[in-house]
Order: sequence, then C-alpha cells, then structure tokens
Amino acid sequence: MVIAGNWKMFKGPSAAGTFSRELAGRLPSGIDVVVCPPYVSLPSALETGLTVYAQSVHWEPEGAYTGEISAPMLTELGVHGALVGHSERRQYFGETDASTARRAQAALEAGLGVIACVGETLEVREAGDMALVLKLQVDAIADAVGAYDNLVLAYEPVWAIGTGRTATPEQAQEAHAFIKELLDVPVLYGGSVKPDNAEELLSQPAVDGALVGGASLEIDSFAAICEAGARVATP
Repeated sequence: MVIAGNWKMFKGPSAAGTFSRELAGRLPSGIDVVVCPPYVSLPSALETGLTVYAQSVHWEPEGAYTGEISAPMLTELGVHGALVGHSERRQYFGETDASTARRAQAALEAGLGVIACVGETLEVREAGDMALVLKLQVDAIADAVGAYDNLVLAYEPVWAIGTGRTATPEQAQEAHAFIKELLDVPVLYGGSVKPDNAEELLSQPAVDGALVGGASLEIDSFAAICEAGARVATP
C-alpha cells in the first residue's frame, strides 16, 4: 500500500520542512508514504527522513533544457523518485504519452522510483473511449520500460481532479483492473481522495494505494488517509 501526497505548487522550503517534521511523527506502520514537494522544497523534506519524490524529471542527464531537472541531479540530492506524466503536466505543459515514457525510462534507469500517471478526461469517458486512451497511455510506458520493479502507475480520472467529484469505488476498480491487464505493476488511485472516501476506495482489490492532491496539503487530512491505508493493508 502506497500513499503519495502531491503538493503541486504549494509549500516553500520552510513550510515543507515544518509540515514534513510533523507528518513524520504521525505516520502509521505497514504502508509506504511518499511526499512530492516542489523542487525548491526537496531538501527540507528530505531532512525529515520521509520518502521524497520530485514532481517531474527530464529524460536527459544534462543539457540545454532550461527549467528542467535531471535524474542525476535528483539522486545527488538524495531524492527517492519522481512523478511523471501528471494530468496537469499533460494539460498545461504539453506532456505527451511519449515524453512521459521517456521521463519514466530515464528515472528508472538512474535508480529512482517512478509514479507514472495515466487517466481520461470527462469528454473521453462520456464518448466511451476510456479503455482506448488508457491503453495508449499505458502501452507507451510499457513499451519503454516494461514491468520495472520501481515503477508504479497512478490512475487519475482527470474529471475528478480538483472538481470535488470522485470515481465510485466500482469505477476505480474497473479502471485499475484494466490497467493491470496491460501492465502488471501496482496502481494507485488519484482523484479527489479525501479522509471520508479513502478507505472505501483503497479497499478495492485492484487499488494499491492513493495519489493524493489537495488533501495532502493539510496534516490532519493526509494523516487520516494514511491511517485508512494502514487499516486496509493490515485488516
């Protein structure tokens, strides 16, 4: 069971350090907890002993790529892994299935863990094309890296991110089971996970954890989600 908190563009170094220190003292046993701070806050989160992932990583080890961060830079800091292909990266910054796969491959080959994000928009779901889009996204990653030991996928129904809407447990189970047929790796659910729905979502057989957005920014809510994960992992 993996519970990952994506802090997006929140929590500078000071706030990240304070939050991480408190979180480190409240984590239950029996699950893996990951935090994904902004780049500038990686060192202060790492100082607390938490497992820390970056929010993205470039596929080249160095070069003329202004604004990007490479896998060797992250490993030098002591970062444990990276998100790749988050829906916001796809929507706002031109991330594609191909570039997501390249980022995942580079990070994995550098020894980092990877949480690679896939998921459909509301328009895709309503058109009945969810399976097609998920297959294209997952196949791109599978073709690049296969079932890598340090690879986790995160299913993000894009229509449920930041909207207050959440996939039903049955919808999450269906999507996760389909993804696992394509690539046999753990799959996290990411889409408006909150303390009041976490345990039901995490109890689905094909759901291996959660990628938490807004609810990971507040200590009580994120700790409660972690506790829900621990209850499911060790009933």
